[in-house]
Amino acid sequence: MKQDWLGNPVTVDSDATLAGVNDFIEGFLAYDNKAANILQAADEAPDNCIANAYAALFYMFLESTDAPGLARPYLEKAEAAAAGAARREQMTAAVVRGWVDGNIGRVLELSHEVAKEFPRDLAVVKQAQYHYFNLGNCAGMLSVADQVMDRNQDVPYMHGLAAFGYEQCHLIDEAEASARKAISMKRKEPWAHHAMAHVMLTRGRTQDGLDFMTDVSETWVDLNSFMYTHNWWHLSLFLIGQGRYEDVLKIYDKHIWGIWKEYSQDQIGAVSLLMRLELVGVDVGNRWADLGQYIKVRISDFVQPFLTMQYLYGLAKAKLPETDQLIDHLRTFVAHAPALTRAAWGEVCLTACEGLLAHARGDYELAFRKMSAAVPRLLEIGGSHAQRGLFDQILLDSMMKTGRYASAQQILELSRAYDPTSVPINLALTYVYERLNLRREAARARARTAMSA
Repeated sequence: MKQDWLGNPVTVDSDATLAGVNDFIEGFLAYDNKAANILQAADEAPDNCIANAYAALFYMFLESTDAPGLARPYLEKAEAAAAGAARREQMTAAVVRGWVDGNIGRVLELSHEVAKEFPRDLAVVKQAQYHYFNLGNCAGMLSVADQVMDRNQDVPYMHGLAAFGYEQCHLIDEAEASARKAISMKRKEPWAHHAMAHVMLTRGRTQDGLDFMTDVSETWVDLNSFMYTHNWWHLSLFLIGQGRYEDVLKIYDKHIWGIWKEYSQDQIGAVSLLMRLELVGVDVGNRWADLGQYIKVRISDFVQPFLTMQYLYGLAKAKLPETDQLIDHLRTFVAHAPALTRAAWGEVCLTACEGLLAHARGDYELAFRKMSAAVPRLLEIGGSHAQRGLFDQILLDSMMKTGRYASAQQILELSRAYDPTSVPINLALTYVYERLNLRREAARARARTAMSA
């Protein structure tokens, strides 16, 4: 029996099918465009279980309501061929079936079984970490990586997987060590770059983060649009921290928006960056209008609550009628959401969406009340610490616009404790201290801003 590039046995009849399988596995782990080669490989081998299971998995990462329909024909071919396939390949098809059917609990149960029996199957481990991430289960993200760590020390992508799990569990030293290990083995390891960006953002190492991401950005070639735009998004956060807003707008236009405008992650990355810029007082011009035209198809697209919240805000900022349609559809959907995520949809996402809509429309009192209720539970909607930090900023902005300066001061000083040179934080502190009649502190904050700018 042949083996894939990680040493897992595969049932294939041709070198072309095996090449497609290998391109998917490594491309998936490396966020490389060559992962898409699995589609041709599956089309040319309709009776091959693993090739078709991977093709179905590829489509599920579209993160849209269309994804299951695109994946299902490949999955059915995989299942039809499963009797002649090896056990690992049969289990992979079952994992994908669970996802297509919306049974994420079953997906994770099967994924751990695969990891236990076949610890070199990093494709299944990677997709399991993805689901734990979307559920806000950070310990699960680390657990599924840790389960196979000892058997994959020679694989740089293993260390990148572990690094992000560590970081999301606030094990920052371990995250940095794992990310650096991955990069020492393979400089072009964009997921490890991403983990390092998280580490440096969390530690307030703004200049280090900017220098590091700028240095490795030359390796971000042949990446899928998510990884390419997301790493540029992370680089942009360091620039925002330095007050370099014009540079961020240039990155938005060149590296964030326009790579694949129809893709979910590209859309929310664009929404998030424009939101952050407006929150620090930047005029983003007519950029919301173009973005809104691509988001308006999402009015019934309830794949992940984290995505829906940003779709709604983008539509509201573009002032499109689809804004109200989306939130109306969301209110209907939450009653029938999957049991595993029903509370996240109904108790967190819907409340947050009502707050986001209020904020976008200038009702800051309602925004404050809704976001105050939602923010303590935002982990349940998925997304990373860095991504969810946006909603903390929306709450903070609502506090300041409703005159809750004493509360805002507490949040801002806690933020300054780990990011003392941040231009936006020190500008906000200047504003808050002036309104609290703390003129000495306002002067100190103003001086810190001048030193950092």
